[in-house]
Amino acid sequence: MSHEPHDKMQPDDAAVVSSRLRRMADGPWADWYHWEPVDDFEEHAGPFYARPEGQAVVCGFLPEAKNRNGGGNIHGGSLMTFADYALFMIAGGMEASVHGVTVTMNCEFVGAAEPGRLLTARGEVVRAGFSMVFVRGMIDDDGRNVLAFSGTIKKIARRPQ
Repeated sequence: MSHEPHDKMQPDDAAVVSSRLRRMADGPWADWYHWEPVDDFEEHAGPFYARPEGQAVVCGFLPEAKNRNGGGNIHGGSLMTFADYALFMIAGGMEASVHGVTVTMNCEFVGAAEPGRLLTARGEVVRAGFSMVFVRGMIDDDGRNVLAFSGTIKKIARRPQ
């Protein structure tokens, strides 16, 4: 497992899909892509997946019982972790071409999510400058909005290997 911070955003040599995104061949996530090597915390909170959707990317998360809060709904921290994953996937796309760190992230909880129901995240890059990328998006449960999010990514230089 890689323990380099924010390695999802490091540029790769692949032209279309990052060599770090592995296509799932079968099972419930067939034709979705999983980040490998895994990010330990995201794997524990998720796992999370992504797939191309036209020129954009959609992210997927199937929360389990472990993601529940005391009231039985999905814990806000789980939703925010998924939103942070989506923030970077939206910013870098399937090429995972942006290396950076989250500078700000704003979240509005607009609905409850339940275990066992597929959550998807979609969004857009509002602006991408030389050193900052501004992203906004929405997590939904089959069209019912659950969490609105926006964030800023500070691009940083990749460390030499």
